[in-house]
Amino acid sequence: MTMRFAVLFSVLLCIVSSLRADGRSEMDSPQLPSNYVPSGKAMYKDYCAACHGLDAKGNGPMAHMLKLPPADLTTLANRHGGKFPYEYVSGVFRFGTGATILHGAKDMPIWGPIFKSLDKNNERVIQLRIKNLCNYLASLQVR
Repeated sequence: MTMRFAVLFSVLLCIVSSLRADGRSEMDSPQLPSNYVPSGKAMYKDYCAACHGLDAKGNGPMAHMLKLPPADLTTLANRHGGKFPYEYVSGVFRFGTGATILHGAKDMPIWGPIFKSLDKNNERVIQLRIKNLCNYLASLQVR
């Protein structure tokens, strides 16, 4: 029994050693602060581009799977009197579109509860996420 334990312990030690063979300890791996908020561009790429496309024109790789095509987000300002509709867009991020017709069967996620979960109900961080996304979308508007 002691020999079996010694062999098992040696194998386990070899596995653990090989996992840390790059010389880094757990403390060396970067940890993001709890209030870290990615840029609007990074969040758009992670959360929106699959449907709306990297260019925000509604042509993402998942667009064909939706009941209705995703909106062209580069024309939001044009569709709202030439001014980017920050309040409207932040409301859609936080509460959804309010109508299932716009996205078929609620194809677009409601990001407010998702951000709430990700950010442990930190309202300031949630607002900053939404602000960063809105600012990024505003930067993509066609003239």
